[in-house]
Amino acid sequence: MTLYLVKRLAVLVASTAVAGVAVFAFMALLPGDPAEVALGVNATPDAVAALRKQFGTDRPPVVQFFDWFGGLLHGDFGTSYVTSSPIGPQISDRLGVTAVLVLGGMLVALVIAVPLGTFAAVHHRNPLGAAISALSQVGIAIPAFLAGILLVFVFAVQAQALPSGGYVPIVEDPAQWLLSLLLPWLSLGLVQGAVLTRYVRSAVLDVMREDYLRTARAKGRGSTGALWRHGLRNASIPVVTVLGLQLATLLIGAVVVERVFVIPGLGDLLLNGVAGRDLLLVQGVVMVLVAAVLLINFVVDVAYRVLDPRLR
Repeated sequence: MTLYLVKRLAVLVASTAVAGVAVFAFMALLPGDPAEVALGVNATPDAVAALRKQFGTDRPPVVQFFDWFGGLLHGDFGTSYVTSSPIGPQISDRLGVTAVLVLGGMLVALVIAVPLGTFAAVHHRNPLGAAISALSQVGIAIPAFLAGILLVFVFAVQAQALPSGGYVPIVEDPAQWLLSLLLPWLSLGLVQGAVLTRYVRSAVLDVMREDYLRTARAKGRGSTGALWRHGLRNASIPVVTVLGLQLATLLIGAVVVERVFVIPGLGDLLLNGVAGRDLLLVQGVVMVLVAAVLLINFVVDVAYRVLDPRLR
């Protein structure tokens, strides 16, 4: 297991380095000069050259990359081209908001998917089990942002029970913080929960057909007891893999949901950076999102090995 962890860590480090090269190269290929954008169309060539030197964009791309990536290793994301303020603190402030949003959405998805998917598998010949499967299929087709708009219309506009947007830090008012995140959590969690329900149902159905579960029932355990004692852990093995992919999907979905609900997270920062042509800020946010996805995949690989003793 130790050797496996070392190998996976090496792959994680190498993947992060390759991702850094890809992100930097992609941003470098985008049209537009940050200095010209900052100064406007009427800027003189001397002023543009001076600002390029200040930004460091007059240096060779290889030097710029190693300077940027080396700074990342020390937590230095550089200075914004637009606001001239450090990018690192901006990302760290927004990262916590996005993390809470994504983890809350995943918790909602699990609360929905595990019981409903298990019930649909156990009662797959029952009309209610078939209805759950059909509803989950409909939920898969609904984008997170559309779910958010529908939830706002129902709970904020019609019922006036929850705020339609905005964000209150937890240190200021815990109750309002919770209320401001309920609809965003539901927007992410309902859609991902529908996807996850299908996988849970499929995994539990596969486990129910295994010989060891029939043996457990033959030894006196009821169907529910046998499934609880021997089946769910084995059913969770393929679901964990899907869960990692869902977390990565939630990160991407959070970018849009944050804009819908006016939440100051990484997605909102990314879209503001794109709108303001702050390429270094966009580069930093994209790198953080990519690194988060790679880290999630690493954790899923380790969890997969821990859950399945056959791999050890």
